[in-house]
Amino acid sequence: MVPVKLLVMGSQDTGKTALCVRFVTGRFIGDYDRKKEMTYKCHRVCNQESVHLEILDRTSKECPQASVESCIRWADGFLLLYSITQRVSFLEVEPIKKLIDHIKQSPAAPTVLIANKADLETGREVTTEEGQNLAKDLRCSFKELSVSETAVAVEAAVVQLISLVTAQQRPLLPDRPSYMVTVRHALTRKLIRSKTMQW
Repeated sequence: MVPVKLLVMGSQDTGKTALCVRFVTGRFIGDYDRKKEMTYKCHRVCNQESVHLEILDRTSKECPQASVESCIRWADGFLLLYSITQRVSFLEVEPIKKLIDHIKQSPAAPTVLIANKADLETGREVTTEEGQNLAKDLRCSFKELSVSETAVAVEAAVVQLISLVTAQQRPLLPDRPSYMVTVRHALTRKLIRSKTMQW
């Protein structure tokens, strides 16, 4: 079983806990008032691999920088949330991603940017195009969805992140072109040897 650790980050009231609960249980619960972080554990089959999943849902309350950095070091992949109805939550995504890149010492940490509350179109403050452009700039995947409306989109977003993590964890396969060159050389040598023996 493959262990995968995901960290959910973003501003307050963007739907982080609702997303976690929706993914793990399939249910939607609208209001949460938590004062401490929660870790959700479950199992999934992803790309024919059995995955033991831990999802850390941090509170948005003030907490020491050292604690944030420790959580980022712990995680294999990241779900960054903002609400399409709160531009300030959108603006906070880039500094979070830069912190992740700095701590992980790589811009390639598996990350999915999630624009939540797509059902609240009348209150929209962030366009879909803005979200797509930000994801491109930050080198991460992008999903716009409504946690309250469907579990399918939430499942797809998290499973995509799991796939990114497991792909990064998987040992690199042998370079196919160089493998083919080796085989061709071996066959050529065998052919030359057999022709020599015929003489």
